[in-house]
Amino acid sequence: MAQTFEEISAADFFYRNRDIAGFTNPARAVFSSMRELVENALDASDLSSVSPDIYIRLSQEDEAEPDEIAVYTLRIEDNGSGIPPRHIPSAFGQVLFGSKYKLKQARGTFGLGGTMAILYGQITTHKPVYVASSTGTSKIYKYKLMIDIQRNRPLILDRKIQINKDKWHGTIVEFWLEGDYFRAMPKILEYLKQTALVTPYANITFIDPKGRLYKFTRVTTKMPLPPKETLPHPYGVDVETIQRLIRITPCRNMLDFTKTHFHRVGENIAHHFLEFAGISERKNPKKLKPHEIVRFVRMIKRFKGFLPPDASCLSPLGEELLKAGILKELKPEFTAVFQRKPSTYSGHPFIVETAIVYGGDVPKKDYFPVYRFANRIPLLYDEASDVSVKVIRSINWRRYKVLPDMPIAILVHVCSTKVPYKTVGKEFIADRQEVKREILNGIREVARQLQRFLTKQEHVEKERRRLSVFSKYLPKIARFSTELAGKEKTPDIKKLLRTVRKLEEEKK
Repeated sequence: MAQTFEEISAADFFYRNRDIAGFTNPARAVFSSMRELVENALDASDLSSVSPDIYIRLSQEDEAEPDEIAVYTLRIEDNGSGIPPRHIPSAFGQVLFGSKYKLKQARGTFGLGGTMAILYGQITTHKPVYVASSTGTSKIYKYKLMIDIQRNRPLILDRKIQINKDKWHGTIVEFWLEGDYFRAMPKILEYLKQTALVTPYANITFIDPKGRLYKFTRVTTKMPLPPKETLPHPYGVDVETIQRLIRITPCRNMLDFTKTHFHRVGENIAHHFLEFAGISERKNPKKLKPHEIVRFVRMIKRFKGFLPPDASCLSPLGEELLKAGILKELKPEFTAVFQRKPSTYSGHPFIVETAIVYGGDVPKKDYFPVYRFANRIPLLYDEASDVSVKVIRSINWRRYKVLPDMPIAILVHVCSTKVPYKTVGKEFIADRQEVKREILNGIREVARQLQRFLTKQEHVEKERRRLSVFSKYLPKIARFSTELAGKEKTPDIKKLLRTVRKLEEEKK
């Protein structure tokens, strides 16, 4: 019997394999849908440098038994940059179409998540998505869409234009999906809390199917500097990248080609590299033969003279904002925050931020909780596989005076143009040696600060106990000493007693 060969679209592929995108079951689907659209909303606000106001409402459409799957309406509104009208249909009706394919830091990575949520909603309820958006112009564009899964194209069911009297800018997305909110609720609430922690400049409002209101209020209007788009670094390119650059380059010689298309490569470095590679500076890049392109890439990997990438394409939270978020959500007794200097893996720049907190609202567990973030995205699943958790469990915490039952939490934030996720679902970071080293050094730094705090606490407690004993017996000692010395006036011990009380107050 002859084999049958056929081609399927990207939408059809993810329709058949939605598990790999994080839509593994009804509970996870509700969580993933909300997460993906919230991240798109936050990215849109960051793009316009506007403090985000995110509104989320999840409504149950039908009555269902506790163990049954229900149909929900998910509505998410933001005050971000909005979407140009010509891109709205494709942005919400075409898988792997988006604005996230540039070399700069963004929460989204694959241009998949938001459309995947809508695709999941369509295949479980067969209902369209409603989208309204404006970039702040005089018009608001409203669409009702479905996805043509076989062709990976948007189907426009309705389109309206409304006058934008208030110059509103932002996006509203509403669609239906099958799910199980009540099993997903702990993860959703934890996700929102951690998102509020790492975006202290955002207002996030969530209304759940029972009508309960959860509000996370901003504590600052200061925002991280937006990332800038960058060029590929030489150490991060491959043969396919070079071929694509050759097809689009306006450059007529290899010297200009090398200077124009690579990050931090000036004329001097380009000259030394081409001399090292044995390639003529005057050669036209479009005339490179396939074997010459392969050799060109090999020589790039061998050349040691390229500068490391700078961090202008990254937007770390910064120690001040990270500390503000931690104080807002965890209210700890002690906080230590540290940002590592920029580093690279495979030519991709990245920055690691770490924090350790003690006391306050930090939960006591068998092993202290780890808050993991990548490009300001909370990572809540597959914790044991994450490089941060592996690093934390490899540390001898007794060396830092940390015991398992202490109310301690650790936070790790990795930001990069290309976070080394191990799955499309973006749930854990792969064990890259360079990333692992930066996380380890960052955690060691904040752990040393905690050690100094705990040492001071031990000293205060020791002194408090010692002086507490003195305060109990000092009046008697003073009286007996006065009698033995044959004097009438008892020594003044009030100063020492004030010291005891002061130490007790410091302890509290």
